[in-house]
Amino acid sequence: MLRSALLCSLFIVVGCKTGAEVRPTPQEPVFESTVAYCDETQKAISKDADLRASPYGIDQHVDKNFKDRKVSWLMTDSAYQKFIVQTGAKNFGRCNDSGCFLFAAPAATIQEAVAKSMVDGKHAPAVIGQALGLPAKNFEGTLRMMTLDLAASKTCARLPVDEDPGVWKCQTPEDTDCFKFGGYTSGGIPELMAINAPVEQATVTEVP
Repeated sequence: MLRSALLCSLFIVVGCKTGAEVRPTPQEPVFESTVAYCDETQKAISKDADLRASPYGIDQHVDKNFKDRKVSWLMTDSAYQKFIVQTGAKNFGRCNDSGCFLFAAPAATIQEAVAKSMVDGKHAPAVIGQALGLPAKNFEGTLRMMTLDLAASKTCARLPVDEDPGVWKCQTPEDTDCFKFGGYTSGGIPELMAINAPVEQATVTEVP
């Protein structure tokens, strides 16, 4: 019996059957920081944003809200055709000399909002708007839902800041549906700023 116990202790890495099979514990995938994919300009902006948000920076924000590193966002089909298809755009977002900037939320959050809004094969704009804390008019008509894997596409992402393209700043403390620093929309949905999100690596789904 002593010999059997010793053998079990020596070979536990491959399993020792003592009535129950030993199985390895599944491990979560290890991801690089999304800032690792940023250029020096965006790294500097991210560093300043993290200092402002300290002790809660982009890495903590992503680990908490974007565990699988997948993000989604919605566009009206008319905007998608005008700004992506007709221009042959390589990246999503509002562009300037330093890149293209896109607000994105956790893929699961956007996909759930869309799924819950579907009635008789069509989405209800008010339901999506309520779920995301945004005006229903933003979601009228046929939509396009984009989903992107930040890790697989090596897309730079950081906390959004006031100077980002497309930011509508709050004018008074009572304002809603406006940008407030911290990584969440006015409706409490986690968000991040993705820079140069590649069109060719995104999955695009039509939402009737």
